[in-house]
Amino acid sequence: MELGNGTLVAVVDGKHLQLFKSAGNDGKLTALPAGDVSTDNKGSGGRHASSSANPADHQQDEDAFAAGVADMLNKRAMGGGVDHLVVIAAPRTLGELRKHYHKRLKPSWRRKSPRT
Repeated sequence: MELGNGTLVAVVDGKHLQLFKSAGNDGKLTALPAGDVSTDNKGSGGRHASSSANPADHQQDEDAFAAGVADMLNKRAMGGGVDHLVVIAAPRTLGELRKHYHKRLKPSWRRKSPRT
């Protein structure tokens, strides 16, 4: 995949965010500071509420982190800092991110199904 000059690349897992920006047409990525991601959005992923049947809070924490990443990306997009964006994350994290994207950040995603 070729990235255009200035493309922002976000690599997200349930606890970490790494940001990179493409520089030139040689395919090199420059690491950017990610800053702090707010995890105050505990309403995200509400279907995974903790209970005696589901005692682990890790899914709620991961969903709140994804919502915080989306909020940070939204702010960058609204501030004019994002022309093109590539997000690399697990499918569940991508789904949670998509719930929180501002309409300016929402791409016209194309689903590709593997053909055999």
